[in-house]
Amino acid sequence: MQTSAPPHGPLLGRQYETQRLGELIGAARTGRGGALVLRGEAGIGKSTLLEYAEGAASGFRVLRAGGSELEAELPFAALHQLCLPVLGHLTELPAEHRRALRIAFDLESGTPDAFRVGLATLGLLTAAGQARPVLCVVDDAHWLDAASSKALVFLARRVSAEPVAMVLAVRLPCETAGLDALPSLGVDGLSDSDARALLAARSHETLDEQVRDRLVDEARGNPLALVTLPRAGGFAPPRLASVPTRVGHEFRTTLSGLPAQARLLLTIAGADPTGDPGLLWPAARSLDIDLPSAGAAATATGLVEFGTRVRFFHPLARTAAYDAAAMSERRLAHRVLADATDPVADPDRRAWHRAQAAAVPDEEVAAELERSASRARARGGAVATAAFLERAAELSPDAAQRTGRTLAATRAHLDAGTTDRAATLLRTAESSDLDTFQQAETELLRGRIALVRADDSEGPAWMLRAARRLAPLDPERSRESYLEALETSLLVGRANGVTERVLAEAKAAPPHPPDILDALDTLASDGHRAAVSLIREALDGAEGPLWIRHPALAIILAAELWDPDTHMRIIEWLLKYGRESGSPLTLRLGLAQAASAAALTGNLDEAMAAIAEEEAIADATGAPPVIYHRLQLAAMRGRREEASALFEALMATATATGQVASNIHWASAVLNNGLAQYREALAAARRATADGELFTAGFTLPELVEAAVRCGEHAAAEAALASLTERTEACGTPSGLGIAAYARALVTGSEDHYREATDRLTDSPMLPYRARAHLLYGEWLRRQGRRQDCRPHLRTAHELFSGAGLEAFGRRAANELRATGETARSRTEHARDQLTMQELHIARLVATGATTKEVAARLFLSPRTIDTHLRNIYRKLGINSRRQLRDRPDLRPAAQAATGALPGSNAVY
Repeated sequence: MQTSAPPHGPLLGRQYETQRLGELIGAARTGRGGALVLRGEAGIGKSTLLEYAEGAASGFRVLRAGGSELEAELPFAALHQLCLPVLGHLTELPAEHRRALRIAFDLESGTPDAFRVGLATLGLLTAAGQARPVLCVVDDAHWLDAASSKALVFLARRVSAEPVAMVLAVRLPCETAGLDALPSLGVDGLSDSDARALLAARSHETLDEQVRDRLVDEARGNPLALVTLPRAGGFAPPRLASVPTRVGHEFRTTLSGLPAQARLLLTIAGADPTGDPGLLWPAARSLDIDLPSAGAAATATGLVEFGTRVRFFHPLARTAAYDAAAMSERRLAHRVLADATDPVADPDRRAWHRAQAAAVPDEEVAAELERSASRARARGGAVATAAFLERAAELSPDAAQRTGRTLAATRAHLDAGTTDRAATLLRTAESSDLDTFQQAETELLRGRIALVRADDSEGPAWMLRAARRLAPLDPERSRESYLEALETSLLVGRANGVTERVLAEAKAAPPHPPDILDALDTLASDGHRAAVSLIREALDGAEGPLWIRHPALAIILAAELWDPDTHMRIIEWLLKYGRESGSPLTLRLGLAQAASAAALTGNLDEAMAAIAEEEAIADATGAPPVIYHRLQLAAMRGRREEASALFEALMATATATGQVASNIHWASAVLNNGLAQYREALAAARRATADGELFTAGFTLPELVEAAVRCGEHAAAEAALASLTERTEACGTPSGLGIAAYARALVTGSEDHYREATDRLTDSPMLPYRARAHLLYGEWLRRQGRRQDCRPHLRTAHELFSGAGLEAFGRRAANELRATGETARSRTEHARDQLTMQELHIARLVATGATTKEVAARLFLSPRTIDTHLRNIYRKLGINSRRQLRDRPDLRPAAQAATGALPGSNAVY
């Protein structure tokens, strides 16, 4: 729709909006792409601004797509619209990206790789943009299907180095996930003077001044209302309805004056969001509609245009054409569209039309929808899966099948993140006649819903109730439910008291083969010495390693054993399986663990690289990044301001959501011990151990011992040492025994214990703890007046700390050396001090020989963006070639030089 001049000319009252669009398009001409989301109420002029953008983009390849309320559940429907004109460039993409798009667009069977669809789309548009820039225009983005929305948000964040401009229009109010993060422009109503000018330019009727003023007042600057309301002669009585509602009323008034066949033709057109004449005309002919006559009458209203595509002049016109029809006419429209849709080429749209046409339950249609749900699930369309299953449940004549499909739809809505809808469906299922297994299923689902809601603390209770219900009927499922309650609570940071409740109830269950719950129960009741062998058996597992089924629990138990070798095996499996399966959750967990392990071993470059890659995946999938590995990196690095800001922000979030904050307290204890702020370290360590959370409590004990000794609280130090000793002696690993030895030395002041610590940690991969053993021994020797003896240990500590970039502990060692009269050598500047995490990761990948395309695929960026980052890296490091990157020792660790592995591809132990 145009509100004034042609799209390429100035628009009334839109100087700022057209300026922003012009700047966006101008930047894209020079290879600096970007995106802009136009936000405003229906009829406010967003579509006109999209047309203006198309007119201003002379020489551009214009790609168009539009969201549709009727297609909002079909995965990748809008993305397919956008990409269809440039699919000829598919052959220019890498094979894995080409296949990802073909699967997403249902051109090939398989499960789409969520990591690659967005990147493949970027590659496709980049290829199309080689000859001329590209403008992507997306109207009604508030109705985008979830898969397309994620892909387009991904794309919008990554076109900054490409000749690609994106303009999306969103109707307010809108809660489309991801779009809020993009640059946006609010489109408001026209001023009164501009509104009068538009009325004068567009009205075909002579309006007296009083009527014109009333129209301007009632339209409130909405251009569509200003154009549409005068069709009623300008004398319609005032209404309290919103402007879009009134405009819709005027459309329906226009439609009511049409012949019946013209109205029916428009109903069919409104029911088909694809705008495909190849569907519309056969569907209309099946009802014996006189197409020339009906088409001419419909076109004469100005609401619709029939051509190579069926186009309504505004989305509200389509909505009005569909809503104005009686329910029986809508069902008829969907029935004939279903009949006209190819059941082989487009079975899901056919099933959806059949479902919309059904007036009563129909098992054949319900089963067809269930098959569509399976296809949608295989294609990664969680929202579509939920929608198909929900409608299948509604159309199920059999009560048992209806309940089963309702529960399946609830699970799908949870997978899709639509928690409120999942809760509504679950209430529907609970009102049915449920068998015992279904009752347990509803309780498990109720628990999962509660666990993702910050204001609901009953999640574990519901899951435990399900486990109790299943215990006499299916003991194995019951115990899996207990494990799920425990693991999920740990993952979302809300495990306070859950472990104790799970173990108490599982202990009272019927007899069963020994499993991980027994090992945890023994650990809780009898300590590490009694539980170590059971934990190891559970980790190895008679049916395969525990981490294949419960990776989070396996990681925690490996940490309880102070066992870096098992931790390494888990990380390797997570990374390998995550990359091969395309599971973002598994890969992100693996990368987070790789970063965590790297921080604990003092390999900050590896930690930063893993964090950068995990954040890239989180951004690609629209998920928030994991945080605990960032805490560990910040704690080990020892930069007070940087770390404190992170800790405070995360503590505020944890407090607001009721999450356990033991990770934050542990990190604070490490940071403050490094800074020699022992009172603060002691307070943080006490809070961390008070939570009693698995892993964190054990790793906090060395911090508690040191801080307590420095503060003169020897009873607290001795109690913490006793717990640490019990854990590490039971596990028997050199790293654990060495850490316990230096903690014991702090308490006893025995030189033998200091020597034992340095000896045991000689070959430990846990560099920060090895360096601390030397630091503590050197500090003790200096205080004994043994300057000559202390210097080698302090030098070793300083070299290890400063070489690894552990700045706070490094300063402690340097200060101690200066106190002996020796000057600590200045630390050589490292690439990590000059580059961002992402830049460091790119530099390390390139230093190992990775090509630009390989790095781009790894970080879900375009090759051109990688080249831009490389230019910044060269500038910051004062170099100008890849060869110089490869020659830098701080970018090519020895382990990678030997194996040729890319950073982040293996565990760090």
